[in-house]
Amino acid sequence: MAEHRARFGVVPICRALTAHGVKIAPRTFHAWVRRAPSKRALWDTTLTEVLAGHYEPDERGRRTPESLYGAAKMWAYLQRRGIPVARCTVERLMRINGWKGVVRRKKVRTTEPDPAASRAPDLVDRQFRVPAPNMLLVADFTYVRLASGVFVYTAFVIDAYAGRILGWECSTSKHTAFVEKAIRQAVALRAREGHPIGGAIHHSDAGSQYTAVKLGETLALSDLRPSIGSVGDAYDNALAETTIGLYKTEAIRDDSPFRRGPLTRIADVEFLTADWVGWFNQSRIMHRLGRRPPAEHEAEYYSLHAEQPAGDR
Repeated sequence: MAEHRARFGVVPICRALTAHGVKIAPRTFHAWVRRAPSKRALWDTTLTEVLAGHYEPDERGRRTPESLYGAAKMWAYLQRRGIPVARCTVERLMRINGWKGVVRRKKVRTTEPDPAASRAPDLVDRQFRVPAPNMLLVADFTYVRLASGVFVYTAFVIDAYAGRILGWECSTSKHTAFVEKAIRQAVALRAREGHPIGGAIHHSDAGSQYTAVKLGETLALSDLRPSIGSVGDAYDNALAETTIGLYKTEAIRDDSPFRRGPLTRIADVEFLTADWVGWFNQSRIMHRLGRRPPAEHEAEYYSLHAEQPAGDR
């Protein structure tokens, strides 16, 4: 009635509805029009504005990183911001407005094993849950295609405890050097934070970069123990594969909130990777961490074990 009253009039519409068995008096409609919005309607309007601030592009065509969240993570995000909203309400409003989180794409394998290389034993055996930071690091790399068709490769080193990314490096070639740089970054970061890595396991797949003699020397100088999973089995390096999957989905895809336009040079990839890693470590909600970011989960561990020697963890 509200939609068509300007064209047909309220009284004729009420007569037509009554003739079809739907009895509505004109005064009932006018009372409904004058009625103040309900508390639920006002709350829905407020929440819709909050959600639109993340899922709808701003005047520059940009969206916040939280636009990557589905309903579950967005609900947890709002709870952390002190907004007392039910999960079903978030799901309903996102469904009404057509807002959705991103979905990960299929992983494309980039590392290639070297059959002639000697390999370190598998010290992890798919057990990626560890009781403390600096016990297990996982590593892998992936490719990013530039607008010209050239590939840029990004290597990551991740602490298995909270999934925090400790080191990363971009390169235009797959030579072992860029993988080593990511490891050295991770070691240097932990040293600056006052939590040296020494003695941790460094786990990777059997790619030629990770079985190279030069990389073994880097691990030895960093006091890291090498560990390599089976050939061609993603489950043996599942944590690194998962993080790379998030990187490709959240940072690299064309509609990513971290993109500033087409990727034309390695610097473009470095800028968006730095932005994404910073957000991933400091802000991205992880359900397995109790809906907290990796850095927060790690900080809580160190605050609880500040006086405990590393060897007693």
